[in-house]
Order: sequence, then structure tokens, then C-alpha cells
Amino acid sequence: MEYLLHIGIIIGIYAILAMSLDLVVGYTGLLSAAHAAFYGIGAYVYAIATTTYQMGFFAAVLMACCIAGVGAFLIGIALSRFRDDYYVLASMGFSTIVFSLFLNLQSVTRGPLGIPGIPRPEVFGFSFVQNSWFIILILATACCIGLLLRWLVMTPFGHIIRAIREDEKTIQLFGVKTELYKLIVFVLSAMIAAIAGCLFASYITFIDPSSFALAESIFILSVLILGGLGSLRGAVIGAVLLVLLPEVLRFVGFPSDIAAQMRQFTYGLLLVLLMIYKPTGIAGKYKM
Repeated sequence: MEYLLHIGIIIGIYAILAMSLDLVVGYTGLLSAAHAAFYGIGAYVYAIATTTYQMGFFAAVLMACCIAGVGAFLIGIALSRFRDDYYVLASMGFSTIVFSLFLNLQSVTRGPLGIPGIPRPEVFGFSFVQNSWFIILILATACCIGLLLRWLVMTPFGHIIRAIREDEKTIQLFGVKTELYKLIVFVLSAMIAAIAGCLFASYITFIDPSSFALAESIFILSVLILGGLGSLRGAVIGAVLLVLLPEVLRFVGFPSDIAAQMRQFTYGLLLVLLMIYKPTGIAGKYKM
């Protein structure tokens, strides 16, 4: 039972990450590889706030969101100078820089040693120590974020960011300040990723830089592409499949000496085949 609860919690965290990234990549059409950086910023700020300064859950999450939001605002202004492939490369560079800070700023992050002893959330005197309660917190958070984003994309703001994806230059002719809208989307997405980082840190109770490397951004992007761009439901489906698939492959009877390699090969092959025959993903509206 604990194993299933663990898988459910991890799915919930990646669903939050994928939904927030969908706002940038799926609805606005900005291919960002910086999401692991904001995920990590949220986790580290939460860890430091709760272990060093003994801050409460809500205060630590709020601080994480604010710091991630400020970081996203600053990097978003810089990224606005780039387009297409250059935007991706610049966002990858930012993710790499943040990972390097996690690794080398040892006086703050403890570097490769990581930060242990992160407390589980405590809300109004109730502690989410048991995984059976923690998964409820994860699901409630994911549902609230999903409903918020669903409402947002149905508002005039959502119509404008979709128009930016379709033809940015045309809507600029009508006086729409597209750079401002893209910056708002980027900041909001980063703040939601920081919430996921807080939940991850409080669940694992230990973090180190390896959880927030560039490969993590690529994995989150893979979750979104598999589920489908421009679909919050697709983001959740992608999270379910990409978290469950490696676990299912563990039970396939590969020879022990090549089991890990065969699992990775099968995992990759299934993704490639899906992208060939279903380029919009499972429930997506757009191609990458």
C-alpha cells in the first residue's frame, strides 16, 4: 500500500509541474527548459526556511513562490530578447546556472551533501506525516491548481496567450503588449513549479542538486509532450503514464545483467513510437 501511495504522490507532483509548464509551452508556445530550476528553487527555499528558520508550511511556500516569481521575472525579461531555438538554449543555460548554484553554493545549499531533516507539512496543527494523508494534500493542491489554470485559459487573458502562440505579430498590430503577457505567464508558471518543489521537499524530507538537473526539465517537458500540449487533462495523463511506465517495466522479466538497459530502451522506444504515430500527444491540441 505504501508503494502505491508513493507512486500516487510522485504522479501528483509531476502533474502540477506539467500543468504549469503547459501554460508556457502548450498555450503560449514558448519552449522553455527552465522548469527544473524553478522546481529546485521552490524545494531549496522551502527546505532552508523550515530547517534553518523554523518557518511554518504556508509561510515557507509563500516565500518559495515569491523568490521563484522574482527569479522568473528577471530571467523572463532576459528571455524575451530571444526567439525559437535561441529561447530554448537560453532557458537551458539558466537551468544549468541554477543547478551549478545548488551544487557549489555550499554555505547555503550544502552542495552535494544536500539538506536533510525537512519536516512534513503541518496545517492548522495537523501534521501530514502519514503518506495516506500526504496524498490527500497533493491531490487537493493539484486539483486547485488545475481548476485555477482551467479558469485562467478560459478568460480573455487565456484567449490572448493562445493568440500569441498562433500569430504573435498579428495581435501586436492591435496594440496587445505580447511581451507583458508572456512575462506574466512565465512568472505564474514558475511560482506553481515552486509549489511542486515545496511539496517534493516536504515529502522526501531530503533534497540534493541531482533532483533538479537539466535532465529533470527534459523529463517534465516529455511528460507534457506525451500527454499533449494545450491540454491540462493531457498534462495529468502524461504524468500518470511516464511515472507508471518505468515502474511497470520493473516487473518485466529482463535478464538481470541487462535489465536496466532494456528498461530504458523499451521506455524510449514506446515514447518514440507514440510521437511518430500521435504527434499531438494523447490529448493535445498542438504539435511541438
